[in-house]
This record gives sequence, structure tokens and C-alpha cells, in this order.
Amino acid sequence: MAQFIIYPENASHAVLAPEISVLVPVMNEAGNVRPLIDEICDTFQGRPFEIIYIDDGSTDETEAELQKCVSEIKELRVLRHKKRSGQSVAIRTGLLASRAPLIAVLDGDGQNIPADLPALEKALLAARPNRGMAGGVRQGRKDSAMKKFASRRAKNLRGWLLKDSHPDSGCGIKIVDREVFLRLPFFNHMHRFMSVLVRREGGVVIEVPVGHRAREQGSSKYGILDRLLVGISDIMGVMWLLSRTNHPEDITEISPKTSHNNATEK
Repeated sequence: MAQFIIYPENASHAVLAPEISVLVPVMNEAGNVRPLIDEICDTFQGRPFEIIYIDDGSTDETEAELQKCVSEIKELRVLRHKKRSGQSVAIRTGLLASRAPLIAVLDGDGQNIPADLPALEKALLAARPNRGMAGGVRQGRKDSAMKKFASRRAKNLRGWLLKDSHPDSGCGIKIVDREVFLRLPFFNHMHRFMSVLVRREGGVVIEVPVGHRAREQGSSKYGILDRLLVGISDIMGVMWLLSRTNHPEDITEISPKTSHNNATEK
């Protein structure tokens, strides 16, 4: 029997419980909003899904565009931060509000391609009974030479200091089991270390080739120097987290013993 959930924004509108929640954090992405939403809707057409946009304190027309979209698209939910709090905080806001067992994450600039999500989902489900994450590995990356250079340096540092073997852990498109996602330690910029954090919790990390597009509107919210300096600080923090990891090898639940003497014949 299909399960129904009532949207709190409109108690008269019942929708199927979603199979997947797509989280899209945005900050000043006017012009990129509706095209990406339409692509997500096309990708999951015919299935119960939800899209959760998290507006991280935008000061352009992003809020107005989202307001128009939420009035027209029943699968769309919009959450707004009053002040800018950062991408990781925005993703966490969406995660805590999500309803599906699978959580997809996309950058809101349109460079990630929603049509790649089914391949990520298929790869993650193929790993059952294991839980974890399927992360994208960008093919033919459409970024500036300086941005690629900074990403390579960060990748080398993560590989050296954190033993992170993922070839593109900075890629924004991924699908994660919600139960695993909720167990991850939260801190600012944690979205850049998802592969390491998922493995820390004993989850599997699957690499899936994905496409990548050039940004058509707006500009990047991160500077090259900012990425490098903050990244070093973050890596040191993650190193500390890894050093404090202590998971039991095996967990069993003890059931009460049944006594054969309890029953008596009459």
C-alpha cells in the first residue's frame, strides 16, 4: 500500500512518500533555478520524489524565482536561511527536512547533470546489503585552469594526509543513504570530505563517471586562495576525527532465553 505524507505547507495536498530526495543548496543563482528544477523533474518523472532547494541567504532574484517555482511544481519544497551559513549547513538543513531513504545532492549552478543521478542510484543499490554513497567522478571537467589546479592540490593533500582514494571527492553530485548521512559528523565544509567521512562510518563509497557542464550564469562563490587556506584547516580537523574513530567490530543483540519448564501439561 502506498504511504502518503501531508506537506506541512499545504495540509490539503497529499503526495506519495518520496523514494528519493534531491537537495540543491543555492546562494545567488538567479537564472539557474528553473532550468535545473525542470531537468530534475524530467529525470525522475513517473516516480515519487521530492526536490528540496535550500536558499542560503541569497540577495539576488533567487528567492523570487523559487517562490514562483514552488507555486507551480508540487514536488518542490523551498527552505531559506535568513543569513548566509555555507554550503554544508545548507545541505544539512535539507537533509534534516528530507523524507526519502536516498538523498541526492546537486550543486545549484547547473554544472552537475541531473540525468546522471539514476546511474549513481543504480550503483548504490547494486552494493546492497551495504550502505554508503555513490559519488560522481567528473569527466571532461569544464572549469578554469586555476580552479582545476586548486582542486588537484587539494586532492593530493587529501590523498596524502587522509588516505582518501576517491579520484574526485570534491564533485558536487552524489547519492547517499540517509541513515548513513545522518550519522556523519557535522562541521562547516564537511561536504568536501564525504568519501572519507562515509568510510569512517563503515560505509561503502562507489565511484561513478558523470558529466560536467560549464557554468552559464552567475559566478563561483569560492575564491582559489580561500579554497586552499580553508581546505588545509579542514584537513587537519578531519585528521583529528579519523584519529578518534573507534567502532566495535561486531554488534549483536541478546534475546531472552526461553524456558522449556514454563509450560505444564494439564
